[in-house]
Amino acid sequence: MSTKLSLANLSAISATAAIPAYQRGDLKAGIVHFGIGNFHRAHQAVYLDDLFNTGRDRDWALIGAGVTAYDGAMRDKLKGQDYLTTVVEQDVGKSAARVTGAMIDFLDPADRGTIIEKLADPSIRIVSMTITEGGYFINPASGTFDPAHPAIVADAKNPSDPRTVFGIILASLKLRRDRGIVPFTVMSCDNIPGNGHVTEHAVVGLAKLASDTVFGEWIAKNVSFPNSMVDRITPATGAREISHCEETFGIADAWPVYCEEFKQWVMEDKFTAGRPALEDVGVTFVDDVAPFELMKIRILNGGHATIAYPGALLDIHFVHETMEDPEIRGFLAKLEKTEIIPCVPPVPNTDIQDYFKLIERRFANPKIGDTVARLAQDGSNRQPKFILPSTSDRLTKGQDVQGLALVSALWCRYFEGKSDSGKTIEFNDASADRLHDAAMKSRENPLAFLELKDIFGDVGTSPMFQKRFAEALASLHSKGTRATLKAYVDGSLA
Repeated sequence: MSTKLSLANLSAISATAAIPAYQRGDLKAGIVHFGIGNFHRAHQAVYLDDLFNTGRDRDWALIGAGVTAYDGAMRDKLKGQDYLTTVVEQDVGKSAARVTGAMIDFLDPADRGTIIEKLADPSIRIVSMTITEGGYFINPASGTFDPAHPAIVADAKNPSDPRTVFGIILASLKLRRDRGIVPFTVMSCDNIPGNGHVTEHAVVGLAKLASDTVFGEWIAKNVSFPNSMVDRITPATGAREISHCEETFGIADAWPVYCEEFKQWVMEDKFTAGRPALEDVGVTFVDDVAPFELMKIRILNGGHATIAYPGALLDIHFVHETMEDPEIRGFLAKLEKTEIIPCVPPVPNTDIQDYFKLIERRFANPKIGDTVARLAQDGSNRQPKFILPSTSDRLTKGQDVQGLALVSALWCRYFEGKSDSGKTIEFNDASADRLHDAAMKSRENPLAFLELKDIFGDVGTSPMFQKRFAEALASLHSKGTRATLKAYVDGSLA
């Protein structure tokens, strides 16, 4: 017998899960968050829930917002359970559930006028976001804001009726300026190098595109965009997780969140209108996030990209199963230790080799149930952020990139659309059609894939990279994935 998740049922649910130590009526909104997905609910919302449980800063509750159909569907699910979420934290030998109540409302994505007005409310002092790497309108090759993106062009032409998150932020900041209200802080929580800088470039760039250079300069001078590093492995929710939550904890949650026990948040202490005391619940505030961010993006996110495509080509479903495969685990270890980690500068109070050992343990956690398909999705946005920067660094120094080129070749081979056994691969990438076309052309001309200049940029023109990529792709075609990985590990790949 299960109990529907709701405020009225929290007492009954407390028998199997931790519940908030505060009353919903005690909370007041201070943050509007765009992108109420699993990661946000397992990360920022959990930190705030922890803070509210201490009795602190209960005027920093969350209001959800979004601009997509997905956001609307999530709103419907969460509204039906009073915006509560069951978070199940899992580690080897441990599985514990908690209900978080840090969100008190979720604005209708279709009512953009109401969202803009809420962001102009003086009580809202932070606007945060987890809108995925692809939501920032970045040119993949240059890594900079793309002013020619159709959605940005449309918002620039019609700033009074914006359709993007950045257009909405711009419209609400203009209201606050005109009304004499202190601007809110814009806080990105996405896995993007320099995510605060990237967000600032998008907002200021959109203002200038809308022919309001003066307003753009006002934003640059008066609005804070702190950089941050966020980390918690959080798989997608499906029928498996919904059933497990109901059967194990007796909680009927329309969209529970499953995640690892580990979490981390490192952030610049740069806010225009105050912030919650998140340092009391484990958030690290620093002057410079860049070293932490670079370490995480290259070692963890780059590691995910490293194991995703061989896992898919070998028909492996779960991430922890890739770590049980000796060729994939060996590939990851050698690549990280010989090519990726040497590109990572020192990080304060951190042993980078120990950090990689932690990453290996986290990837191998069988309780998480993270899937290879999730890691393999959206590679056109992830490869330029997680893999190609390390490749570029090594090429600039005249260093070999055999392993990193193999990662790119595995991505190309993946986009041929069939695993080594002949199983059809289901793509999940906005650029899937052109990636597939380029991958098929690479069967005859190995360098055709590298002609995707918006992705590979100057890396794709490097003779060293082209040579290593062609060698790796030829081996994948002639010997298969497993033999190619083994050859790389034992030093016989050529």
